[in-house]
Amino acid sequence: MSNNLYHTYFKRFFDFSASLLGVIALSPVFIILTIVLWIDFKGSPFFFQERPGKDEKIFKIIKFKSMNNKKDANGNLLSNRVRTTKAGRFIRKYSLDEIPQLLNVIKGDMSLVGPRPLAVQYLPYYNEIERKRHMVRPGITGAAQVAGRNSLVWEERFSLDVDYVENSSLALDVKILYKTVLKIISKSEVAIDQDEFLDIFDVYRKKQWERANAS
Repeated sequence: MSNNLYHTYFKRFFDFSASLLGVIALSPVFIILTIVLWIDFKGSPFFFQERPGKDEKIFKIIKFKSMNNKKDANGNLLSNRVRTTKAGRFIRKYSLDEIPQLLNVIKGDMSLVGPRPLAVQYLPYYNEIERKRHMVRPGITGAAQVAGRNSLVWEERFSLDVDYVENSSLALDVKILYKTVLKIISKSEVAIDQDEFLDIFDVYRKKQWERANAS
């Protein structure tokens, strides 16, 4: 990993300081969304899920809820699109559901910029090169999120993640943060997370892994 000095000494300081300032500056928005979503979901407005962090250490990511838990007649959860509420669609459009992750950054589980942490269940399916994405703390936003996000195939996303790990610097982090802000302001729907596409990834990578390990 290049620029190890930045990762070892400065990046954590930058993440902590910027996130603390962000929490303070966004506290009115945080409070308002907490109240609105508490009413909308008739309970806790927060969503917690285990994700792999640096060195594949598991942590709980925190987001504002955007979906309810409605199920079909067989007890299965309905699709993400159906379960997303009006308030949920609004906060996703402007990536407001990601604000609580500033607390993950302050705690040290995440970074402002880095590879997005996918679900824990996919850990066995990364190849040796793709696994490098876990050499750094996962980010609220990342190279793949500002380079096309959902229009990219999985190999492209992982390639961008690994390239970031190998070439990250303060200048690159600032550039990615700047592009993220521009996309949010322009309403280009840079929904940072990719949960709605994980089922597709699940099927794709499992088949790929099974073929590679077939006896």
